[in-house]
Amino acid sequence: MDMNASASRSSRRAASHTALATAVLGSEGTILRWSRAATELLGRTSEEVCGHLVWELFADALAYPWGNVRRRSLFPGTGQARLRHRSGSTVEVVFHALALEGGEYVVLAAPSHLVADEGDAWSLGGLFRQGRIVVCVHDTDLNIARADATLRTFTGTPWPVGALRDILSPEEVEATEAALRQVLDTGVPLVGRPGRLRWPLPPGRRRTMSLSAFQLENASGHPTGVATVFTDISEQERIRRHLALRHAAAERIGASLDVNRTAQDLAEILVTSLGDLAWVVLADAVFEGDEPPKLVGGGRWHMRRAAVASASGTWPSRLLPPLAEYPPLPDGPIMQHLQRGKAVTGHRTEHPMFHIPELEPLFIPEHGHSFMSSPLYARGLVLGLVVVWRTEKPDAFDDVDSGVLTEIASRAALSVDNARRYTHERRAAIALQRHLLPQATTSTTAADTVGLYQPAGGGAEIGGDWFDVIHLPSLRVALVVGDVIGHGLHATATMGRLRTAVQTLADLDLDPTELLTHLDGLVQRLATETTDAQDSIGGTCLYAVYDPTSGRCTMASAGHPPPVCVQPGGTARLLGLSPGPPLGVGGMPFESATITLEPGSVLALYTDGLVQGVDIDIDTGTRRLVSSLAAHCRSGHSLNDAGRDVFSLLGDAPPRDDVTLLLARTRVLSTDDTAHWEFPADPAVVAKARGAIADRLSAWGLDDLAFTTELIVSELVTNAIRYAGGPVGLRLIREDRLICEVTDPSTTQPRLRRARWTDEGGRGLFLVAQLTTRWGSRYGRYGKTIWTEQPINRGTAT
Repeated sequence: MDMNASASRSSRRAASHTALATAVLGSEGTILRWSRAATELLGRTSEEVCGHLVWELFADALAYPWGNVRRRSLFPGTGQARLRHRSGSTVEVVFHALALEGGEYVVLAAPSHLVADEGDAWSLGGLFRQGRIVVCVHDTDLNIARADATLRTFTGTPWPVGALRDILSPEEVEATEAALRQVLDTGVPLVGRPGRLRWPLPPGRRRTMSLSAFQLENASGHPTGVATVFTDISEQERIRRHLALRHAAAERIGASLDVNRTAQDLAEILVTSLGDLAWVVLADAVFEGDEPPKLVGGGRWHMRRAAVASASGTWPSRLLPPLAEYPPLPDGPIMQHLQRGKAVTGHRTEHPMFHIPELEPLFIPEHGHSFMSSPLYARGLVLGLVVVWRTEKPDAFDDVDSGVLTEIASRAALSVDNARRYTHERRAAIALQRHLLPQATTSTTAADTVGLYQPAGGGAEIGGDWFDVIHLPSLRVALVVGDVIGHGLHATATMGRLRTAVQTLADLDLDPTELLTHLDGLVQRLATETTDAQDSIGGTCLYAVYDPTSGRCTMASAGHPPPVCVQPGGTARLLGLSPGPPLGVGGMPFESATITLEPGSVLALYTDGLVQGVDIDIDTGTRRLVSSLAAHCRSGHSLNDAGRDVFSLLGDAPPRDDVTLLLARTRVLSTDDTAHWEFPADPAVVAKARGAIADRLSAWGLDDLAFTTELIVSELVTNAIRYAGGPVGLRLIREDRLICEVTDPSTTQPRLRRARWTDEGGRGLFLVAQLTTRWGSRYGRYGKTIWTEQPINRGTAT
């Protein structure tokens, strides 16, 4: 095998993996310093080459354009050459020579694989003439001993000679010196380390540089310094920052359907990426979910500062504060550009408010030197404005910054518009929901009640939760809480239908289990009418009936959480109630439970939004609710305050589901206000019943009602004996009205009809209806009860 050919191939392989080689030459062409990369390129150590003329390394010096190798003129700036490898082979390189102070040179060489396929040399000269690369030589103390004297820095001034701290930002000096020290000590090159330069650029301006460094050796092979190459990557860094800003804006802006949160995200994302101060202004109509009017010229724009952000974390006191309304604004080219959806940039003196003393401190930061503003423009409407100021960053805004802001503002405008439309729909749904709910506070003979409702927030649509307090005959009250599946207007509409159905069924005075059975059948029928799977119908419901004459409460549940009872002493417990299936499931019966409540007890009915959340399971939430009710529903504490205290369990974050709470503090009617008799099925007892009624009304001081009441009782007792048999029950209840009840064992529904003049009967119920304000009947387990109501004149009652 040809040893020279093998060595040549080896040298070329070595060269192809060699890093950028550097050398420092004297004015006579003497090699003064030699890098390790140069050793790897030519196989010649610094001991072998330092002190020798560089011409001795060229394989064919006469072939090069400078002619005589002994002439002392400068090298050409860029060229190609064939150098002699220590093995005797040749290495093709491209090079670029830079003038240093004192007439010395630095030569950068690259291996031949960097030559283009067409044979054209890699134009190092063109690269260096861009003025974005500077080469320096540092001594062992890392001070700049020599620098490129033929090139100018980015501002046209010579590169300084001296300490690193003269050109680097203070925060960069220590780390950079440590990195260069490591190159000097180990010989391992440093490639592409980013850093910040501050001098000799204009005062305050800085540029981002990429630093590469290589060890230099003397003739003895000892390190004598470091060669550094500073490459300006400010524009690449700027592009990278803008890309990162766009990415962050895409991830963050629009994540919320809250108008204020979206505006705040936009302001914060721009600080400190683009500027030092930023604020977002939105039209008043946007906060309400409405479309803003079109802006034309100056005047009052009807906008408010919705969000602010400051790099210092403190908002300047002189500027217009958050949520403050914009004062009347002057007309002008900048204002017209914004109204047409175009972004603007400028110096503080170009700001429309600069020459208006009363507006200048509200809109221009004290140290702000450059501003940029873009409208939040969507569907031909200006929803608001975003304004960015630079107070600490020295550079002024340019067209690139304006383009980035315009792009982000366009995305933000769509997000604000989505949030606005969501706000509009949400307000409509909440208004409908609240309109469908009953009066929040009631006070009756049976109980004082307070209902609280909080719609879902944080981007979640409102659900179909509802509560109801229904006044039943004989002073009883029905307490209802329900939860419709789904969210939005569909759930609200379904809630309205179910609430109406419950009220209608409650008017029939049905048992809780029977009422839920009818309601379940209704939901099943409604579900069959629904064609859209997203509009499925179902839900849960708890229905309880409380009777103040006995203090008994009967309740049944259709898949709903059981109620909590708080006794007057403050002891709270979850009531044992077997829930039936949710509404719409069908096929299974509902079970009722009856408990006796002490006067002053608080019965709490609620929906699962109060006890279940993202960070809490329903069992833990229920235990927490029971403890909170025991603490806040004590005697003497108003139900309104208790309800608000219980709602504090939700915290400050908006709930992800609707929350409903119905509190009822029960009362019991005094035994002195009721009277009860029972008679056999004998027509002779009618007179006894009339006498008993007269005596009791006289004792109550209601003699003025005696005649009509005796007539009513006579008709009802007679009908009961005639058509139902015995025993016949008779009860009087005195409260704000006189209630008369007649109970018999029949389940036949009495019907009111108009008797013909030839009929001998059929006028009894018609007469009863004429003598009372209300009448009706209800069914019990062993028969029915017909009841009537008459008003009481409190001036005569005792």
